[in-house]
Amino acid sequence: MLEADIKSMTIELKGNLDLIGVAACWGAQDTRCEFGPQVIKKGILLSTLRAMGYQATWQDCLTLAPSSEPIDYYNVISTYCRNLSELSANAVKNHYFFAVYGGDHSCAIGTWSGVSLALGETPFGLMWIDAHLDSHTPDSSHSGAIHGMPLAILLGLGDERLTSIGGQQAKLKPEYVCVVGARSYEAEEQALLTSLGVHIFYEKEIETKGLEQVLIEAKNLVSRAPGGYGLSIDLDAIDPKDAPGVGSPELGGLSGALLCQCLQQHFKGDNDLLGLEIVELNPALDEAEKTSNLASELMLSLC
Repeated sequence: MLEADIKSMTIELKGNLDLIGVAACWGAQDTRCEFGPQVIKKGILLSTLRAMGYQATWQDCLTLAPSSEPIDYYNVISTYCRNLSELSANAVKNHYFFAVYGGDHSCAIGTWSGVSLALGETPFGLMWIDAHLDSHTPDSSHSGAIHGMPLAILLGLGDERLTSIGGQQAKLKPEYVCVVGARSYEAEEQALLTSLGVHIFYEKEIETKGLEQVLIEAKNLVSRAPGGYGLSIDLDAIDPKDAPGVGSPELGGLSGALLCQCLQQHFKGDNDLLGLEIVELNPALDEAEKTSNLASELMLSLC
């Protein structure tokens, strides 16, 4: 959205909206993704939302430097995810829509554990839009990178320091979870999700049915949850031609423009949508701010 368009808008208050930055990088191999939230915060997202009539506020930009060597990645990630869970929980309790900007995808542990904490025993759905399945456990992971584990952790499987955030229970029920856009994954995590009954919309299915139809089906699945649902978007789900600024790019992927269009047509104004998470922006790898601009446009497509 151009600044000229913003100036011509008529102000109409549309409600509260919390923007939360998380400089999470300790779950990834390329730690430069920690600078993603600051790039978004310095851009025109906040002023655009306010011009559209939203009472939007940047709540925080969480960061945490390890205090000792060697780094205990699980403890570091547990600390900032616990802090993040308090922010997302408060947004849900206050009936504010929220948008979390990472950072690597390990921040999802905090984001959605906080939603679970706010909702108590009421289950919610989660649509995980990602090139990867992010469903390894410490025993199955080939790399040991925690950003490859968050979905499994939210389903209750993994290191107790992370599965216990927001309570000992699993934060998600498999029947209300789906992955959209998977095209690069290991057999172990695929087997885990299949055994749990998590629905995976692979890239080949999107190529056959079209992105719009798949997102409609995915929304129908996650919105069955009585507590509402959330969206977690890893920018590597998108074609690197549209989103080059990510640490784990994969050939192929979703059209950035079409994803924005589908969000606007099928998710905008949905009162069951609790919040949005956009992760893995790595400004050092971006080209002419293409990825950071898309990260803002994805959010604005819902408003």
